[in-house]
Amino acid sequence: MEPADWQQVRSIYQEGIDTGHATFESFAPDWEHFDQSRLPGHRHVAASGDGTVVGWAAVSPVSARPVYAGVVEHSVYVASTARGLGIGKALLQALIDSTENDGIWTIQASVFPENEASLKLHLTTGFTIVGRRRRIARMTYGPLNGQWRDTLLIEHRSPSI
Repeated sequence: MEPADWQQVRSIYQEGIDTGHATFESFAPDWEHFDQSRLPGHRHVAASGDGTVVGWAAVSPVSARPVYAGVVEHSVYVASTARGLGIGKALLQALIDSTENDGIWTIQASVFPENEASLKLHLTTGFTIVGRRRRIARMTYGPLNGQWRDTLLIEHRSPSI
């Protein structure tokens, strides 16, 4: 992912946010915030033949404590026009490969239980559900504004690290 990709990446991100089942965030950040919060070596985009970005994945550290240096939280988003084509799986595999090559042993995320497509994608890519966080946070936007939401904590553990 390069800064030149950002407008397309941000558009895909916002499209996911607008579904109400991708994140508690209500809007995609600006490039500076995104750039500062994601690890540079683990940002991936998928592009169509004409160069249009159709999906992206990135990770953030879960803690500044050295003991957690090998644990990251990830995001993966695919444009609605490109879903069901294997792009999410390819992005997750690229993320698994790049993080393992960098000594990262755990990739985790929280997924809304209603986001069945995301759960299926992750489970078929080697992620496991490690727990359910009941009423972990309240939605601040969209049709579920004000409602408490559950999330499923998922993770991928490296078999080699």
